Amino acid sequence: MGKREIDFDVQPMTFKKILVAVDEDDSSSSRKAFSYAVTLANSYHVPLGIVTVLETRDLSIYDSLQPDVLEQRREAMASSIDVYVKKAQDFGVNHVNGFIGEGKPGKVIVQNTIPDFEPDLLVCGSETKDKNSIFIGSQASYMAQNAPCSVIVVR
Repeated sequence: MGKREIDFDVQPMTFKKILVAVDEDDSSSSRKAFSYAVTLANSYHVPLGIVTVLETRDLSIYDSLQPDVLEQRREAMASSIDVYVKKAQDFGVNHVNGFIGEGKPGKVIVQNTIPDFEPDLLVCGSETKDKNSIFIGSQASYMAQNAPCSVIVVR
């Protein structure tokens, strides 16, 4: 077989809105994803959405039934999102929106946050239990497979 010629023009990629998912546990891949998204949003001069999701399955049955415990977790997440929003603004991103959800992160982000914010790029981290794993985490995998926009997974 002969060598096949591939002929096409490279088209520049631009984004109009970027959404970044940050882990409430502030994992290292989450911080890398945040830095990546902030850098892109600043470079493209586009709005940035920052979302975190309270994983209710991580709460014990007892804690999930305690209104005070849930309210404390929600307040901590709101405070955390405020810090992320401020950091993005300090970096130079002009339009920043914070979002908080509750449930399974991938599903909440794909079904609720993305339709609300309408990004054309989702940036997320990927933590796996095995640091040598070649696979991305289950939530990042879910978002990459189900999001209606482009997804970049940062590790």
